[in-house]
Amino acid sequence: MNWRQRIYCGDLTPSHVDKEVLLMGWVDAIRDHGSLLFIHLRDVRGLVQVVFNPALNAKIYESASSLKEEYVVQVRGKVALREMGTENPNLRTGSIEVFALDLEILSLSRVLPFKISEKAIVFGEDILANPEKVDEDLRLQYRYLDLRRPSAQEFFLKRYEIMKCIRQYLDELHFTEVETPFLTRSTPEGARDYLVPSRIHRGKFYSLPQSPQLFKQLLMMSGMDRYFQIARCFRDEDLRPNRQPEFTQLDLEASFIDEEFIYEVVEELTARMFATGGIDLPRPFPRMAYEEAMERYGSDRPDLRFGLAFEDLTDDLRSTGYSVFRQIIEGGGVIKGFCIKGMASALSKNLLQNEYAMKIAPSFGAGGMTWMKVLNGGLESNIVQFFTAHEQEALKNRLRAGDGDVLILVADLSRDSVNKVLGSLRLHMAERLGLIPEDRYCPVWITDFPLFELKEEGLSSQHHPFTMPDRTDFSPADQETLLELKSRAYDLVINGEELGGGSIRIHRMDIQKKIFLALRLSEEELESKFGFFLKALQYGAPPHGGLALGLDRVVAMILKASSIREVIAFPKNRSAYCPLSQAPSFVSDSQLRELGLSGAPAEDGSVRTTASHTPWAGRPGEISLDHVRHIAKLARLTLTHEEALSYQKDLNAILQYVETLQEVNTESVKPMSHVLPLTNAWREDEPGECGTSKSLLDNAPMREGNYFKVPKIIET
Repeated sequence: MNWRQRIYCGDLTPSHVDKEVLLMGWVDAIRDHGSLLFIHLRDVRGLVQVVFNPALNAKIYESASSLKEEYVVQVRGKVALREMGTENPNLRTGSIEVFALDLEILSLSRVLPFKISEKAIVFGEDILANPEKVDEDLRLQYRYLDLRRPSAQEFFLKRYEIMKCIRQYLDELHFTEVETPFLTRSTPEGARDYLVPSRIHRGKFYSLPQSPQLFKQLLMMSGMDRYFQIARCFRDEDLRPNRQPEFTQLDLEASFIDEEFIYEVVEELTARMFATGGIDLPRPFPRMAYEEAMERYGSDRPDLRFGLAFEDLTDDLRSTGYSVFRQIIEGGGVIKGFCIKGMASALSKNLLQNEYAMKIAPSFGAGGMTWMKVLNGGLESNIVQFFTAHEQEALKNRLRAGDGDVLILVADLSRDSVNKVLGSLRLHMAERLGLIPEDRYCPVWITDFPLFELKEEGLSSQHHPFTMPDRTDFSPADQETLLELKSRAYDLVINGEELGGGSIRIHRMDIQKKIFLALRLSEEELESKFGFFLKALQYGAPPHGGLALGLDRVVAMILKASSIREVIAFPKNRSAYCPLSQAPSFVSDSQLRELGLSGAPAEDGSVRTTASHTPWAGRPGEISLDHVRHIAKLARLTLTHEEALSYQKDLNAILQYVETLQEVNTESVKPMSHVLPLTNAWREDEPGECGTSKSLLDNAPMREGNYFKVPKIIET
């Protein structure tokens, strides 16, 4: 293979006309005109049209007739300008074509599970493939084919540009890239750890890092001054649509700095990253306190591309004649609302009352929702008669409402509930009414988070216990004061997405001890979880702080990808399962015994673990023993362990067979409601022949009249 002579398809230009070139790549599309055969040849840099003419070489033409999509070929040919009117504006190389002089088929391809080609072969044709119409799990199962699409490859070429941009900028600021361990000890960071059993240290486990948090702080204590890392992180979180169990983040930390350093560095870096996608971010980024974000937008990651900010209407309605509002105010509750400008005609009374007030708002947790329209200078609603003219005017003024606007109000005894419901309604209505501009980007720093939050199990850190409080003169025993403390933490939010966050860290042992005392951590817990870190803190730690950006989210936003899975080379699906490699999977008993996970005795004769290799919770999509027992419980069945295993095996065999049907071509099969024709089957014996109803009822555990009484399975 003479790879030194190779020219990439996308690099061909009119300057190559009349020159002989050597191309290598995949057959993207084929068009046979009988006397001429045209193909699109594709490689990582683009496509070019290749023409096979029997008049030039009949043997090559005959060989080309056997080509199929995704065959890997080597073509030697001469470049020529296309005839006037046959140019293809859909291709960068659309003004030229290559007349084949030689063809070598390097590799064959089976019939594709889905279309890969994205380019029209002639002007006026539609794009051939639309990945959004292909089942995502099928695309992930054949991810190596999915990634051949030029648009998919463009994501990763751009992602690489963004990574280069990061490294170049941070290098200018004298940051040093340092790699931290993957195999470390388990430390609580808000999500469950992925654990890795140790073969050498029987019964002990490593943990995959949720973030390099402790190690990057240790690097500051090591005097590294400024560190960064494009780090792989792992979190065993509950499943959410746009999250992955393993992800990439930009992690950075610096010594002898404050918040302003982080704001300045990260704003410039973020602006440079977005500029690679042709997006100009407005600067400086505004800052908003956590409390204001919650009170005005109902979220600590507010989408600022549109308005609909909340206003507190409680004081304006304290004397209202509307009994529902008055009772809530007298009970210490709150009334808040927002104004939708110019949407009175788009939001009908039926839509507002019967859909939003009766269905949508309650689904968000509201006890109710009130609406009013501003028409002809006054308010119109089914309850407006309960409000005085002064109150109506106060509402319009507070919400800055004019003719054609719609007012949305929610009242509740809980302020948090009002904010939550209005936040959900704000987003729902903005999306429904098309109020969110697509090509607008609104970054904001969210600051002044509470240091602690109160949960059922007690006080806990809102971020993590190494975040510096806004003041240090507090008593760890005074819970009321602790809940008033703010943290020196900050989150970067763009268009309602939290792209990253960080904080100024605690660098003094006396403050760190007070935080741990406030969290009621014992000396044993501290030594077990953070002993090595706390020891380092006693040897002179500089003031330091940092931030981590979720790179998958950042890249997806810059490239306008529909999901972070599109910008991850080999992602898991929404069930944290890899359809390509079928991970996670079971391993053999011998592997488990090596790791001490099958109850095998250790060298000293003791059994160090109680884990055993049972098919308890299989990969997503499989039936586990938990599932079988749950189904049996609903059906009021009692199963032995052996029976449960048998059912599990049979049910999974059915699922595995169904998976094989995904590749069956059903295009020509007409839809049917039943596989077999329906027939009525009547009993030929007379009721009572097999026993009286009385004898049958004798076996009923519960009766009601002359009927079996069956307990409810699903509560309504």
